[in-house]
Amino acid sequence: MVQIRAEGIGVDFAPELGLIEAWRVQDGGHEVAPFHRAPWVGREAMPEGAPPHLARLGGDFFCAPFGQAGGGVPLHGWPCNSAWDVEARGGELRAVLRHEVQGARLTKRLALRDGEPFIYQTHVFEGGAGAMPVANHANIALPDGGYIRTSPKRRWQTGGAALEADPSRGRSALAYPARATDAGAFPGAAGPVDLGRYPWGDRHEDFVAGVEAEDSSLGWTAVTRPAQGDLYLSLRNPRTLPMTMLWHSNGGRDYAPWNGRHKGCLGVEEGCAPHLIDAPEIVPPALGGGLEVRHLTGAIAWPCGAPVARVEALGEALRVTGEDGTVRELACDTGFLQL
Repeated sequence: MVQIRAEGIGVDFAPELGLIEAWRVQDGGHEVAPFHRAPWVGREAMPEGAPPHLARLGGDFFCAPFGQAGGGVPLHGWPCNSAWDVEARGGELRAVLRHEVQGARLTKRLALRDGEPFIYQTHVFEGGAGAMPVANHANIALPDGGYIRTSPKRRWQTGGAALEADPSRGRSALAYPARATDAGAFPGAAGPVDLGRYPWGDRHEDFVAGVEAEDSSLGWTAVTRPAQGDLYLSLRNPRTLPMTMLWHSNGGRDYAPWNGRHKGCLGVEEGCAPHLIDAPEIVPPALGGGLEVRHLTGAIAWPCGAPVARVEALGEALRVTGEDGTVRELACDTGFLQL
């Protein structure tokens, strides 16, 4: 395990799979640690043929190509399924993936700053060729439920087929295919569901994606955990990463290693992967021109427990406003996202 630290924040990085395994923020006397960890991690062997990242499922990892497998490439690509060579000092980490990604060399940079509750993440591809759907894959622990809010979307939609369509193996609870402009009334298999709440169903496995509004200036996702009194934030440039994808994993898979026990996990997957849904207006990024992907994740105390109404970039600060009127301004270099 490789550790990086700054005042009030620390990250544990597992170079075996490029995984941010643990992340803790000290904020106003509270320790905020929002990441999920699957119940089998470090305890059980995985089924034959399972992608390596499944054994350490949790935390935060980078996927390229996201949502694809085949041709000898495991699900979500080599960045979260093979080893990295790491150099770390203080609050900064540089890692190079040992395995090429479609002929490209991939470098990861993580940076922490004193007094800021954010992880600054950069992934740079050098060389290679072909389309490269990407996503940052954070796994948020919601054992007691929570609220999900995002920057404006043109629409929300599923792919063409349910994640678990065979009732002998599991259950999905959304309608497939389906789309809606209102996240609060998305088509479910048994009637409309509110995607702004977690959980919204009992024992299900589902995937739904939001396509960013055309005039969006800052892409953001905010997950409130009222029982824990904290808030997870994800920030991105909506022109580079125009999709917010939500993986609802709440006891909907009955086969190994899931065995109906993987509950209370929300995957917040910010990226560009139009192949997963019918989104012809989105073009995935391409290798060969020095592709760079930047992303910010933050965690703060949020004792009001309210859903978030707005997130605004103020240059050297970020303003978060709750639906109850609570406002916090956080030190944050929003210019990092090249908005």
